[in-house]
Order: sequence, then C-alpha cells, then structure tokens
Amino acid sequence: MIVLFTDFGPGGPYTGQMKAVLAREAPGIPVIDLADDLPACDPEPAAYLLAAFAPAFPTGAVFVCVVDPGVGSERAPVALNAGGRWYVGPDNGLLAIVARRSSDDARWFAITWRPPTLSASFHGRDLFAPVAAQIARGEAVPGTAIESGAAVGADWPEDRAVIVYIDPYGNAMTGIRADRLAEDAVVVAGARRLGRLRTFSDAAPGAAFWYENANGLAEIAVNRGRADRALGLKVGAPVGIETAGGAR
Repeated sequence: MIVLFTDFGPGGPYTGQMKAVLAREAPGIPVIDLADDLPACDPEPAAYLLAAFAPAFPTGAVFVCVVDPGVGSERAPVALNAGGRWYVGPDNGLLAIVARRSSDDARWFAITWRPPTLSASFHGRDLFAPVAAQIARGEAVPGTAIESGAAVGADWPEDRAVIVYIDPYGNAMTGIRADRLAEDAVVVAGARRLGRLRTFSDAAPGAAFWYENANGLAEIAVNRGRADRALGLKVGAPVGIETAGGAR
C-alpha cells in the first residue's frame, strides 16, 4: 500500500492531484490517507507523529511524506527504508525520528531521478508520488545511498516534550512516548498539573488528565471537553514532566 502523510489540509486540489499520479503510476495499489492536517509547514512535530503512526502499517508499505516548507530550494529529496517500510519525502527532518528508532536497519537514499517536468512548488505530485509508485511496484530506489548521519534531524531527540498535534476533539498529543514515563508521572501543561488516567471515562466530566493514546504517545485530554481550549494549548507549546523525585 501507499500511505499519504501531508499538511495539505482537507480541502483544495493537492491530495487529489497526488492520488491521480499514484493511480496512473501504480494502478491497483491501494492508497491510504493517513493524515492531511499535520501542522502546516512544520516538519518537526510531524516527524514524531510519523514515528508513532508507522508501526501500525504492514512491512512493505510506502509512505509519501510531504511537509515541505523548503520545496524548490536546495533541500534534498530522499527515500528511507526503515523497519521494513519505505518513506519518501524532503530531507528536512520529517523522516528523522522514524530513522532514529530503526537505527539498526535504516538506509537512506538521495533521490537522483527527476521527471521531465518538475514544478518549483509541488514536489509531492511531481517527484515524491512517482518515486513512491516506483518503489511500490517493486523497483529499485532511483537514487544513491547516503550516510544516515548526513540527514537533517539526525541529532533530534527521540522524544520531544512539546505538543505536536491537536486532534479534531481538542486532545493534545505530545512528542513523548508514554512508556518512557513513570506510572505516577505528572504532566504540566498550560500551568496545570495533570495526573495519569487510563481512559476518558476514568475522569469526571470537564476534568483534565493525561493518558497513553492508541498510538503510544502521552496525550492531554478533557473528558467531554476540549483540552486545547481549557488549557490554552497549541502545537509547539512545551510540557513539563514531574515524577515522585521531582521535575525533569
């Protein structure tokens, strides 16, 4: 399958144009819309989301990853093979955390192929989608191998203590894997100290808490309410972690 992971938004023609290319170049291969509402023009929070979402997909899946504020610039187009899955996108850190968490088998490639016509502003359609289709068809990556340390974001931390995504319900995902936190950890966000609960119904209506979401991330929520509004949260807002031994 081919998986789309973009900041294009739910409206507009961009996702449809990419799908048209994929239907032409990889007919019969299913295309999955994973996300089109990633934080706009900000590859860093998207990198932590990608690493959390990808393990649910089968090996052999090919991700087309487009959060690309540097499109048309000198930033390089790359492909990554990690954990048995492929990722195609810009070298701006978007693929860095997936690679970090698959360090034993991560292989990077600089994409050298170019289409006859390449727009300056839509590499998702003109470059990344055709390359993803080639890989999904079982063909070799049209590029050359590069060292993993050369990729942007190779020095980013494996977990990030900030809000990386606000979902349609107002729940705020952090870039921290919940299994890295103690059971009694307190998350500090929006000047509030939040204890850990298992799920929404464990909290009183209107109460804020944090929990391990279905993708393994520490997430801040309000039962029957919106955490983003109740706590004044937005993407990029820092969160603190306190344990029985004190803050860290």
